[in-house]
Amino acid sequence: MRRKDREVKEINDIIAIIKKCDVCRIALNDKEYPYILPLNFGMAVKNGIIELYFHGAMDGMKYDLIQMDNRACFEMDCGHQLVVEKSGGSCKCTMRYESVVGRGHIEMLSDDEKYDALCILMNHYHKEECSFNQEVMPNTKVFKLVVEKVTGKVRK
Repeated sequence: MRRKDREVKEINDIIAIIKKCDVCRIALNDKEYPYILPLNFGMAVKNGIIELYFHGAMDGMKYDLIQMDNRACFEMDCGHQLVVEKSGGSCKCTMRYESVVGRGHIEMLSDDEKYDALCILMNHYHKEECSFNQEVMPNTKVFKLVVEKVTGKVRK
């Protein structure tokens, strides 16, 4: 990372940023170009390893790409605030933000694992316990990204 003064090194600080984000973008390997998509997500930390949980329809391009190559990168950011400094008739602009970037591999979850994973997803967006219609589970594919490397960055 070029700007070491903005680097977030402590895993608990990185996890705190992730908890504030509401969209995670994952990048998958396609033949000619990366394929990136924004997804809602949930997070769990198991044995010190971050796991990001996602859900979607039962089929689609992302699943075809995951089946060919389950490696993925991800990015999420929050706390955006434009900062404008005016001096001598000109403006200097910068942005405040917090971000997390990482990589890992994706695992498709079995039907037996879906309920817990969907609860993790729901808990990310609802501070109080919130149930969901379990009848949608047979029509929902759930997968997780097991994070192997992660970095954080903050501009205050």
